[in-house]
Amino acid sequence: MTNKTTYKKAFIVITTLFFMWGLITVLVDSLIPRLKEIFEIDNTQAVLVQFAFFGAYGLLSIPAGNLLHRIGYKKGIMLGLGIMGVGSLLFWPAASMRMFSLFMLGYFILAAGMVILQVAANPYVTALGDEITASSRLNLAQAFNSLGTTIAPILGAVFILSDNIKSSEEIKLLSETAKEVYFSAEASAVQMPFLVLALSLLLLVAIVFRSKLPQLLSSAVESNYMQALKHKRLSLGAIGIFFYVGAEVAIGSFLVNYFLDMEMAEVIRNNGFMSSVASLFHGDDLSGVDDKGIVGSFNVLYWGGAMVGRFAGSYLTKIYKPQKVLSLFAISAIILVLISMSTTGLVALWAILAVGLFNSIMFPTIFSLAIEGLGELKPQGSGLLCTAIVGGAFIPLLFGYLSVEIGFKFAFVSAILCYGYILFYSKKVSSL
Repeated sequence: MTNKTTYKKAFIVITTLFFMWGLITVLVDSLIPRLKEIFEIDNTQAVLVQFAFFGAYGLLSIPAGNLLHRIGYKKGIMLGLGIMGVGSLLFWPAASMRMFSLFMLGYFILAAGMVILQVAANPYVTALGDEITASSRLNLAQAFNSLGTTIAPILGAVFILSDNIKSSEEIKLLSETAKEVYFSAEASAVQMPFLVLALSLLLLVAIVFRSKLPQLLSSAVESNYMQALKHKRLSLGAIGIFFYVGAEVAIGSFLVNYFLDMEMAEVIRNNGFMSSVASLFHGDDLSGVDDKGIVGSFNVLYWGGAMVGRFAGSYLTKIYKPQKVLSLFAISAIILVLISMSTTGLVALWAILAVGLFNSIMFPTIFSLAIEGLGELKPQGSGLLCTAIVGGAFIPLLFGYLSVEIGFKFAFVSAILCYGYILFYSKKVSSL
């Protein structure tokens, strides 16, 4: 069997994993409304859920890189999937016993497995062929990750959030017996999806185990983060990942509040095309639908744009230099944010949603450019780059603070600065 055939089969297996972790990441978001009721958590505890996810990247990515250097890509991928499966299984007792601490432990373990999987899978895809086409391969793999993040909200809406979730006030009016019945039903609604996910992940472990994945690493090379950091492509790229993830998550997290601040719900109800889009999610009669539900219908376009952009980016980064494509997309994102800042109504709405399209290639392209030339040090480079994903915990905090202090329109300056650095990196990397 030729290397080309072996690499192609390995790429198909790994791309399946990209799809799965995209699906799981967003599916967990669909469960949060139910979990808030089951555990009766307040907004402070809800923020802890977000920090548990991104905190895992900050704490575990570098140790994961060291571990990967010792055990190799294949075992690292299997370990990551297995740990994600264990984390998913913990949601069953956590929901049954209504223990928030056990839920947080399960969620952190799930995120820890995802960290190991990311640290292993991203550089592995770039190594499955020529470095010249590494960005194209990673963009294609990440496109299937985005396919998972696009499908997940639909699955969540149909199978997890299809019935009504009672408010805290409604729960207080229930008798003790009725409360127990309600919480038991809510727990069951959460448990089954995670049981299915856990079994799916364990099945993927078996598939990877039976797959003949090229090793691509030699344990003879010493693990050395300081040596990896000497590569400016990597150190500057890690900062780029920090700012990219921060900007993407900040915009995505505050879209609903931004649209409500611009009073877009009524505009959507009174516009034929926009109301028809919202009707796909809520039915023909929008008069009784909450404003959050109306504007939230359009979030899928922000994340769906990333999927479309990555499929297109896989082609573009194959025929043009990846850094040039990255530069074009960074400039486009800046222009769109500026348009949204300086306008109102539907123009502002569509401009900020379109940013998702240009976010698309940023992570995989920065990642592949950053680890180019690292050779056997790619696990360490991947660990450092995945650590930078913690930007998704900090930039949204800054954005949220600015939105309160100076308003949403000016808060977007923080996103422009993030994209500005990515533009700088796309220009700088050509000379490194």
